Amino acid sequence: MIPRTELLWQWQKSMSEAVTDPVDLIQRLGLDATLIPEAKKAANKFSLRVPSRYVGLMKRGDLTDPLLRQVLPIDSELTRQDGFSDDPVGDVNAIAESGLLHKYHGRALLITTGACAIHCRFCFRRNFPYSDYLADSAHWHNIVAYIESHTELDEVILSGGDPLMMSDQRLSNLIQAMAKIDHVKRLRIHSRMPVVLPERITPPLLQLFAESRLKIILVMHANHPNEVVDDLAEAAKQLTEVGVTLLNQSVLLKGVNDTASLLTELSERLFSIGVLPYYLHLLDRAQGTAHFEVSEEAAMQIYRQLLGRLPGYLVPRMVREIEGAISKEALNKL
Repeated sequence: MIPRTELLWQWQKSMSEAVTDPVDLIQRLGLDATLIPEAKKAANKFSLRVPSRYVGLMKRGDLTDPLLRQVLPIDSELTRQDGFSDDPVGDVNAIAESGLLHKYHGRALLITTGACAIHCRFCFRRNFPYSDYLADSAHWHNIVAYIESHTELDEVILSGGDPLMMSDQRLSNLIQAMAKIDHVKRLRIHSRMPVVLPERITPPLLQLFAESRLKIILVMHANHPNEVVDDLAEAAKQLTEVGVTLLNQSVLLKGVNDTASLLTELSERLFSIGVLPYYLHLLDRAQGTAHFEVSEEAAMQIYRQLLGRLPGYLVPRMVREIEGAISKEALNKL
């Protein structure tokens, strides 16, 4: 067995070796060098970060590779579009305490970090002012007091950024603090790391989940069947063995997964490794992401096809988040 300290070092080392230079990404994949100027310009606005392991899942020389399209900076990101905004889902207006969002009855969300293992070009928080709103030590007392005083909150959601970018010690402190609040029953963690860097699922992390009195739900984020491979399957198995409930959310993305056949395959592959499809989001309209948008009409057509191809428990709910709504809006309300 690999020593615990070495496992921790491995995922952190992998993060330190992530690809952050568009020139490096384009050269590794044997892509046309003429892409470099626009990629560098877009990366100056929203930086590039992608683990080498994830790059290794891409097809060399293929500019249409669905994993590449999720991370390659392009000049379309720099054109401001009507109907798109820097805060497309009203996060800032939902801030109850710095670092704590309270949008929906019964659950609140912590912005734990601004860091991510991968910078998805369609990210709805790509323009979020993390430096102003983090659940850090300076605000922790107020956050805990707020959750304690709102006894309707039975679920706390860890988001970011990516909460699994935090150290195990910081995660442990946070989980223990939530577990001390009697009315909190569940902890939901939204993370892309099991998909892009499965080695983050270490024995200490698994032990932390296993020992908590809280029910742990991990919502991972895979968008394409090519992301569901053997090392993700092993990480999912380990998480399931310690009692973690595994769900997946995807975003419907033009040129990535906008066909019923791809989404059907994604659901089947996820279920084969013990992950239940949960949400299929329509694109949150953040500035810089318009080139990923699938029209509502096309989305509904894809969804109807999914309903005809999959059993109900494998069909993710197609939803859109609307600022001020009491919940995410489901397809049948669109």
